[in-house]
Amino acid sequence: MSLTPSPIELRARALTDLRMGLPVVIDLPEPLVICAAETLTQGRLNSLRALGEVQAVVSKWRADTLKISAYDGDVARFVVPMAVDARWCHAVADPILDMSYPMKGPFQAVRDGNARGQRAAVALLKAAHLLPMAITVHTDQALSSLTHLPAEIILDPGFGHVVSAPLPLQVSQAGRLHVYRPRGGGDEHYAVEIGTPDRATPVLTRLHSACFTGDILGSLRCDCGPQLKGALAQMGQEGAGVLLYLNQEGRGIGLANKMRAYALQDQGFDTVQANHRLGFEDDERDFQIGAELLKNLGFSSIRLMTNNPNKVARLEDQGLTVVERVPLIVGGTAQNRDYLQTKADKSGHLL
Repeated sequence: MSLTPSPIELRARALTDLRMGLPVVIDLPEPLVICAAETLTQGRLNSLRALGEVQAVVSKWRADTLKISAYDGDVARFVVPMAVDARWCHAVADPILDMSYPMKGPFQAVRDGNARGQRAAVALLKAAHLLPMAITVHTDQALSSLTHLPAEIILDPGFGHVVSAPLPLQVSQAGRLHVYRPRGGGDEHYAVEIGTPDRATPVLTRLHSACFTGDILGSLRCDCGPQLKGALAQMGQEGAGVLLYLNQEGRGIGLANKMRAYALQDQGFDTVQANHRLGFEDDERDFQIGAELLKNLGFSSIRLMTNNPNKVARLEDQGLTVVERVPLIVGGTAQNRDYLQTKADKSGHLL
């Protein structure tokens, strides 16, 4: 067996490096050095400048906020001026700093050349739950001490079943917890079986995205905690069900970015607008994960507990049969009224 890291292992290493502020290299015909703007230090910026012209790349959503032309469609490239420092990069990446650091432009957009590597850089930063702005430079230097990624980066390495064991719960003495681990590292995901669900009939199912603030702390800004408890209670009443607890906090943007979105909501933006200003899509979750876990457990037909018709469609796209959408309308508060209204108005939730 080779001791050389596989492409999947290199990707996992790269995500850790980027979170720590260490650059990584994408091995294109002209290698591209990338660094997360969020974790960039002045020393690293100086070192990148010694390699050549430093540019930045952001998603189109962040580019729209900054009024940068996105010539590459889904991403926008622009020059990092020699006169600016790392704090400028932080301020361009983070909309929380838009008001305290308003004078950032004008931006010199880049339109020549291929943006393949820059597009991959933004995807990697999202996977690392970092703000989706990369600082980049092309170089012909070896830089052998840095993690090198192949040009075709594997973004979906899949999952492996680690272990399962009985877990008596308040809603059912017959509970069982399954743990799944991504083959490329990252957060584990969990499947909770209530009772002994029949694989031959549609199983009552809930895909629940982890919400530290709502599930654990009882936050009143969302309806996640009551939805989790309500789903388990209904499965307990029916005697069977499957709850997938997927570590996709904040619709897939991570807890830190969710808190940034909360801060932007306090400035007057709704949930979708806040995500866009951060540079993310309305919803960055990967529903293929839930479909893969259900198939691994032996289920192909489900009754899905959700208020989101799009979730039904996305699971059906993955080959599952959703025979019924089961509403789960709980947890409304004075504090989350606007949040729920945005879900209905902009995300199509049936509330």
